[in-house]
Amino acid sequence: MASTKNNHVPLMKQKSLADDDLLKLEKMELSDDEDDFQYTNVDVLDDDDEEDEEDFQSVLRNLNKGPEIDATVDDKAPSPVQKNATAPSRTVPISTQVRPSVVDDFIRNFLIKISMPRTLDTFNTEWYELMAKGKLKEEDIGVVPDIYLRNQALDDQVKALRKQLDETKKITEKAKGTWDKFRHQRDVHKMHHQRVVQEKNILMDKIKKLRKNIASYEPLLAELRTKYEVAMKEKMLMRLERDRCIAKAEALEAQVRALEQKDSKSTGSKVSPSKSTMSGSKKKKVDTKIPAENGVNPNADKRFDSVQIKRVELVKAFQGHLNSIAAIAFHPKNPVIATVSDDETWKLWSMPNCELIMSGEGHRDWIAGIEFHPRGTHIATSSGDNTVKIWDFVSASCTLTLHDHAHPVWESAFHHEGDFLASCSMDHTCKLWDLATGKCRKTFRGHVDSVNSVCFQPYTVNICTGSGDKTISIWDIRSGLCVQTFYGHQNTCNSVAFSITGDTIASCDADGFIKLWDVRMVAERATIDGGQQPLNSVAFDKSGQVIAAASDDGMIKMCNAKTFEFVADLRGHDGPVQSVKFDPVGKYIASASSDCTFRLWT
Repeated sequence: MASTKNNHVPLMKQKSLADDDLLKLEKMELSDDEDDFQYTNVDVLDDDDEEDEEDFQSVLRNLNKGPEIDATVDDKAPSPVQKNATAPSRTVPISTQVRPSVVDDFIRNFLIKISMPRTLDTFNTEWYELMAKGKLKEEDIGVVPDIYLRNQALDDQVKALRKQLDETKKITEKAKGTWDKFRHQRDVHKMHHQRVVQEKNILMDKIKKLRKNIASYEPLLAELRTKYEVAMKEKMLMRLERDRCIAKAEALEAQVRALEQKDSKSTGSKVSPSKSTMSGSKKKKVDTKIPAENGVNPNADKRFDSVQIKRVELVKAFQGHLNSIAAIAFHPKNPVIATVSDDETWKLWSMPNCELIMSGEGHRDWIAGIEFHPRGTHIATSSGDNTVKIWDFVSASCTLTLHDHAHPVWESAFHHEGDFLASCSMDHTCKLWDLATGKCRKTFRGHVDSVNSVCFQPYTVNICTGSGDKTISIWDIRSGLCVQTFYGHQNTCNSVAFSITGDTIASCDADGFIKLWDVRMVAERATIDGGQQPLNSVAFDKSGQVIAAASDDGMIKMCNAKTFEFVADLRGHDGPVQSVKFDPVGKYIASASSDCTFRLWT
């Protein structure tokens, strides 16, 4: 290598380089066989990985071909010596010829390239000084030999290749990491899929076995269910029969006491016992005397715990009818609930399991209302066939039919003594019925639209009605006259209800508003917004502090009657809620809906 440099560098240049050690040139040869980059082996799991790695290798080969072509061109480029000699064997276009640099320019460019300004200044000073003295010969300051130019080109090429190699290494490492990550994720997904398939097969086998077991138990369960329903029905019938016997015994005792008093007063009578007996047997049923005064309300001075609205939860939902359930009612003493439906039937259910106890048929059209007798021995149903029917639990049959209304009957309500029944109808009237004779004793006229709801003021002789004419009226059953009228609703009044103390009326209308009325002051106490959907039914809890309203949006609106605020919604029904009631104990809330279900909440 040293001999090669001595053949091409002038003597003066050799001395300068030997003294200062400013420049060191080496000859380098590039070949296709040598490559400094060491490729690492990559594990391949499938054919797709091999194809991707082959593509990557082809990219590397294409990158290596570029510098090799440049080196080949440099090898074939004609040197200045060859151009001065005989004509070359082939013609090279002028645009591809490179003009050689003179020695001083070559040295200056080199010093500038490696950032040696002080050496450059020294060189320029000595160079121009020698030129001015004429000590530099023509052959010493000629063009730079080709070997130096070639070394410089090769050096630049090597640097470019190394830079390209470093970038390729970074790309390769990143691609390798990403590829390993993808392979790991693929293996994890394969393993997870296999586990899911195994678990699925196991679950399918278990489901098949469970279906076989259920099929084997179904006949036994059906038999047990039938026996249980029969036993529950007999149990409830026995309770009802007991209540009826107790009521009869009380009535007989009252009659005995009345007879004893009558006998004591008529001791001086000359009528013989035989004649008196005969005359008594020929007597017809006499009308029951309407109470002359209001009774004493036993709940007036009592305080009951209110329902915790925010803690109310659904206990059970049961589909009890084939059509919309229009009304629901609680038994006054026993854990029994009654429902009526548009399928023209009424049914009794046990609580809280909602087992069917009894059902009745007899109406010729939909049934809109149901009410229990205060002693719990009968129920009254009002229907679209213009009648009200009284049903006896023991015989499970209709004992009395009241049919003086000219249009469908919406609701009915018993007097607290159980001798009278009030009913409201679409014929704009409300009627008072004597249950002993089955006669209509009073007809209350005054509303100019359908009377949609009726209820007795607790332990009084007053009834309250809500009408489609947007008014609420209180009537005295003794005189048949309207005592008070409340105005304030802007749409049809659908339901009215008294608090247990009898001093407050709650009413709801088709605009979604609940209004509270003060009976003593004959004034509106508050208005509660229950939403934009119509409200169909309203009820007080036992404490009188909570109001529940059934809405057409499928929810039950719970409100505070003391602060007059809406508190919460009870959600669960899939259709409009038609009726809502609190049980006498204050533990449950019952609701009936057009989705053919009734629900218990606690």
